[in-house]
Parts: sequence; structure tokens; C-alpha cells
Amino acid sequence: MSFSFPNVYPILDAGVIPQVERAEFLRRLASELAEAGVTLLEYRNKAGSETEVLADAATLRAALPSGTTKLILDDRVELVERAGFDGVHVDAGDATPVEARRLLGSNRVVGTFGGSEELVSGILKEPADYFSIGPIFPTTTKATTKPPIGAAGVRRLREQAGQDVVLVAVGGVTIETAPEILAAGASVIGVSAAIFRAKNPAGEFRRWVDALG
Repeated sequence: MSFSFPNVYPILDAGVIPQVERAEFLRRLASELAEAGVTLLEYRNKAGSETEVLADAATLRAALPSGTTKLILDDRVELVERAGFDGVHVDAGDATPVEARRLLGSNRVVGTFGGSEELVSGILKEPADYFSIGPIFPTTTKATTKPPIGAAGVRRLREQAGQDVVLVAVGGVTIETAPEILAAGASVIGVSAAIFRAKNPAGEFRRWVDALG
């Protein structure tokens, strides 16, 4: 689908959402992110029940309407329609991009893992709108055995992908290192811990936007 990706977007991991007063916490957080200008957000909850995922999704969607914010569900492609989300991110072990596209059609966003030290063989033939790459630096928010690739790895993957492919850099990127990673060839930075472990996530997101332009 046609979508203009921002320079940076938040990846909300369910691990930062408290069980006590969960809906109110999410409602307030999402409303503040909307006011901060978030136009794309990924929600990741691999271990939660279907009931929990759909309840969180309903709260996020109410505060971040589809006309202003694209919401991406990590992994759970079978819940995207029911959640009212705008797309899905699938990795190895999830549905394939082909399966996700078949289920969701051409009007929703499909993203997938593009590679680490090298692009995944044949990945650019997949019907995906963007490809995540990394980890860029050491990360604590997503389990991975892959070594960090740094700016040099981003540069190498951009050369392999060509100029028109959307590459989303994830894993350990900070507000200080983000400009270097964009300059190396990343299209977008996906940020989890650096935003959601801040005391004021919405304010931190604004700092990123101001820093990256």
C-alpha cells in the first residue's frame, strides 16, 4: 500500500504495560502519543492471550484513530481485522508475508524481517511494504542471537536492497546514534525501550522527532 513512513516510530511492547489499571494506562499513554504526533505505532504482545491483545488493541485504536495513525500488530496476523489495525509485522516462525498479504489484502501494511549481516535470500520478492533490519546495537527488548550490525551493516544492507526499499532499523538505537543510522541508509528508526522506558514517553517521542527532523 502507499504510505509515507515517518523518520521514527514507537514499538510498544506489552512488557511495559501494567496489569493493574491496564486499560486506563494504555488510554492515557495512547492519547499522549496522539498529541505528540505519532503517525505509526507497532504493538507487540507475543505471549498475551487473544482476549488481552484485542482489549489492548481496542484501547489503542480508540485513542489513535485510523485517519491519523497507522497501527501495526506484531505477529498476530489472524487478529488484525478484529483489532481494527492497519497492518502486521511478521517474522520467521509467524505467518509469511505472502500469507499475511493474502489474509489482509492490498490496503493494509505488511512488514517483515529483512536481514542482519546480509539481506535474507529472496526477501525483496516478498509482498511487504517495509523490511526491518538489525539489531543495530545491543538490545534488551527483543530476544535475538544475532550480533549487532552497526552503521556499517546498515550501509551494506542498503547497498544490497537498492534505494527504493523501506528499511526499518531496529535494536538499541538511541537518540544520539539515530542520525548516523539514517545517514547510513535506514529509511526509518523503530524505537521501543528508548521511548517507553522514559518517564514521559510522549515527550521523549517529541525529542526524537525534533532531533531527526
